[in-house]
Formats: sequence, structure tokens, C-alpha cells
Amino acid sequence: MRILLALLLVLVIVPDWSGEERLALLNDHAQMTVAPVALDPRDPAVKQVGALTYLGGVSLHSRDPAFGGFSAMTLVGDRFTLLSDGGNVVRFRMGADWQPYGLHFSYLPDGPGSGWEKRDRDSESMAIDPVTGQIWVGFERVNQIWRYAPDFARVEGRVAPAAMKRWPDNGGAESLARMPDGRFVTISESAKVPAPHWRGPEALRRQSRIGVIFAGDPLTAKARRFGYIIEGRYDVADAVALPGGDLLVLERSFSLPFRFANRIVRVAARDVASGKVARGRLLATLAAPLIHDNFEGMAVAREGGRTILWLVSDDNQFPLQRSLLLKFALKG
Repeated sequence: MRILLALLLVLVIVPDWSGEERLALLNDHAQMTVAPVALDPRDPAVKQVGALTYLGGVSLHSRDPAFGGFSAMTLVGDRFTLLSDGGNVVRFRMGADWQPYGLHFSYLPDGPGSGWEKRDRDSESMAIDPVTGQIWVGFERVNQIWRYAPDFARVEGRVAPAAMKRWPDNGGAESLARMPDGRFVTISESAKVPAPHWRGPEALRRQSRIGVIFAGDPLTAKARRFGYIIEGRYDVADAVALPGGDLLVLERSFSLPFRFANRIVRVAARDVASGKVARGRLLATLAAPLIHDNFEGMAVAREGGRTILWLVSDDNQFPLQRSLLLKFALKG
């Protein structure tokens, strides 16, 4: 009888409880260590991959069991914000010695669903206004975009855009980029442009992904669609705007027995427009034998007159993967 009463009490306190283990959240005692990694594990002297020059990188580690799973990243000044696909937030500054400073762990104050299961906080993309500090997060499965106050202090609003309504549960807004002119761009990980909306060869449509452009804040601005063409067996993992308005798109593929590869593609600003079909120019491919993993987050910065690209990987909290943070200089 006591067991029955206890179960009933759980159902009253947690109405949406379904027997699943509760989503793991980061604790208040932030702890993280780093270890350097080479672009080419066989030869640390290798620094070039396509149009990218490797400036260094580290693997991130923590004793906190909720650490990892990073699917999105922003960088303002020297302040990094990493967001996991379970709503966990890691913030820090990276010193010239590749040691983190000002480390802070937290998690999203609210999001879709009850927050009990990981699917309720499937946060896959993030963009920030560097002036106001406001943050937008794209949630997969529910195909929603939420806006948060600076440092995720509170929720300011949310929207479920009609243009994203039919995106797959596990193929939604993996990318979210804030453009220099204030527009926002998101590209579905795997949703293809519907045949009735396509003009061109069917084989090319199968390589397409649906993109959405918001004229301003996604919570209030009108959404317009465009198409994006991927190559081979890749899907869209993230996107970030360059200062001049071009868009960098991070693509990812997975192959058996257990190997990831990533492509970094540059899309001209003029092609990121309503009704267009954008096709980017390949800048670099991260694949074996070079360092490779499930890279899902990008950030861009300016440093010493150079454009800097940062990548972070989602280790899926799986022993065979790592949380990697890599730094590159972009040619041109």
C-alpha cells in the first residue's frame, strides 16, 4: 500500500512522469579541465585543412555526469557559451594558455514540455544579439524557437513558426544564425523541399534542405523559405554568419562502423534570400585521418585582422566520442 501511495504521489507531483529517468542537469560546482589536441594525430606539425589554418584546440572534460552533448555555441568577445542538447549551459573565457576562466554551469530556466525528459529540452541551435545579450534557442522535435534574457535569466517568449511545422522530429532546427543585418536564418537538418515547391531535377531536390529566413526577431518577424543544397550523405549541423553577410554552414555525416565527418561550406550573402536555392563553396573537410567527431556548433570572431572560426563537438555523452573545441583562421 505504501508503494502504491508513493507512486500516486509521484504522479501528482510530476504529472508528465512516464517512468523515464530524469534529465541530468549540471550542478552548481562548475569543474572542467582541458587537454590539447592536434589537427592530425599522426603529425602535430600539420596546420592546414582546405581554407582553414589550425590555431589550436582542446578536449573538454568534467567530473559532472551531465557535462557534454554540446550542440550549439556563441562567442561574444572572449566569452564562450556552450549549450547541450539537454538544455545544459557551460560558460567560460578561454585564455591564451588554453585554460578556461570564469567557469559557470547552469541550465535553461524553461523550455518545451515539463523538462523531465531530454526530449523536452532538445536544444540544438543558438544565436545571440551581442548588443542586447538576448539569446534565441532552436528546439528540435517541437520545432520551436525560444528567446531568453541575457545569461538565460528568464524566458522572454517563444514561437512555433508555420514554416517549420512539418520538420522531422529528429531533423529540425539544428542551425540558427543571426545575420549582420538583423535577420535570422535556420536550416532543417534533414527536411527536403517539398516536391510541389520545387523547380528542377528530382535528384537535386533529394539533396535539398528547407531553409527559413526571418526578417527580424523570429518571435515577431515574417518567415520566408529558401532552399539549401547539401552534398552526398551529409546533413546540416549548424550555421553562422560572417561579418560581410556570407553564411558558413556546418555539415555532418556518419558512417559505420563509427566515424563522423564534417564539411564547412561558405554560402554567398546574395544566395541567402527568399525563394532562392543556395549552394555553398566547400572550404574544408574534417575527416579521418584528421581529427574528427560529431561537430555541431560554430562561432565566428575577429582577431588581429583575421576571421576566426571555432567548432565544438557533441560527444553524445558516449565514451567513444569527445567534447572538442577547435580554433581556425579562415583564409580570405
